[in-house]
Amino acid sequence: MLKIRLSRGGTKKRPVYKVVVADSRRARDGKFIEKVGFFNPLLPKDKKERVGLEAERIKYWLGQGAQPTTRVARILGENELIPMPANGSNPNKAIPKKERKKEGDETAAPAAAPAAAPKTEAPKTEAPKTEAPKTEAPKTEAPKTEAPKTEAPKTEAASKEETK
Repeated sequence: MLKIRLSRGGTKKRPVYKVVVADSRRARDGKFIEKVGFFNPLLPKDKKERVGLEAERIKYWLGQGAQPTTRVARILGENELIPMPANGSNPNKAIPKKERKKEGDETAAPAAAPAAAPKTEAPKTEAPKTEAPKTEAPKTEAPKTEAPKTEAPKTEAASKEETK
């Protein structure tokens, strides 16, 4: 399988990347089919010298079935060669590790509730077409399930204070 990916060059702590078309089984910095651009992450984003791409060759390789890696897809999207890929969802990345550990149990419960909510919403949209009463029942159940979850940490905190 062909990939459009970055091949690292430069020195230690000073990376410069080539945008290359390579077989996915080859090493990252190994043999490649064609160099189609470069990427210098050390330069500011507004400089033209940060990214250089051969648009015609990239479009050719995309037509031949080459798949860009995640980072290359973003670079190509910024240069309007392909549609901009959707951002990944990692809400924990913005939270410092110390706070993630402390709030891990607390954030896990609310995180589970929104994950469960969309699953129940999908049947809600199908249910109004057949029967209206079924849509009302899940709506009343959803707040009931959320309420104990918000109260549970309070009772745990109260029980901890009582033991001290």
